[in-house]
Amino acid sequence: MAIKALVFDFDGLILDTEAPIFRAWQEIYAAHGCVLSFDDWAKIIGTADFNFMPLDELERQVGQSLDRQAITSWERKRELELIEAQPVLPGVREYLQDARRLGLRVGLASSSTCAWVSGHLQRLGLLEYFSVIQASDDVPRTKPDPALYLQAVQALGASPPEAIAFEDSPNGILAARRAGLFCVAVPNALTRSLDTSQADLALGSLAEMGLEELVRVVEGREGGQPG
Repeated sequence: MAIKALVFDFDGLILDTEAPIFRAWQEIYAAHGCVLSFDDWAKIIGTADFNFMPLDELERQVGQSLDRQAITSWERKRELELIEAQPVLPGVREYLQDARRLGLRVGLASSSTCAWVSGHLQRLGLLEYFSVIQASDDVPRTKPDPALYLQAVQALGASPPEAIAFEDSPNGILAARRAGLFCVAVPNALTRSLDTSQADLALGSLAEMGLEELVRVVEGREGGQPG
């Protein structure tokens, strides 16, 4: 089956927002004489359905209530400072340019808010490449629920077997697979240690394989079906 659409994750796939946010929280924990473990943090990568709340854990470790508003305000300022210093991840611009040249429809499925995603894409000069953005505002449940991908593919006028998903985290990979898309794992520095084995294909970065070659590989599999 011919590939007609691409659906990208955002955080950690297009822009490394994940390591900066983790670092900001690590700095907060360190300032309180505490440690934020990656095992705990990994639970919330790629999803907005949090089963770990860093402020709750910090208060538990400290053993008392903290000024949550002040901490949250500092964390947001620090994470944005770190994120804005990050470049677009390798191969992303080339994939988007090649998708336009090849006539492939391009969408985005993110567990973050639409304002967060659109704001960064606009700042990076990438917003124009996406005809569809599905974010946490658009679904009752985010990844690993498949709703974001199902809605993105439908809005792009394609069926799941006609689309390729690009993800960096286990939660995102599971969402894409549940939706029936062929999923390419492109882990970043933070998610490289997580289990991305459920993806159909793994790349060190999008610069590792050109889009035309990738499409040929996917279409060359049995019907382009995940498996």
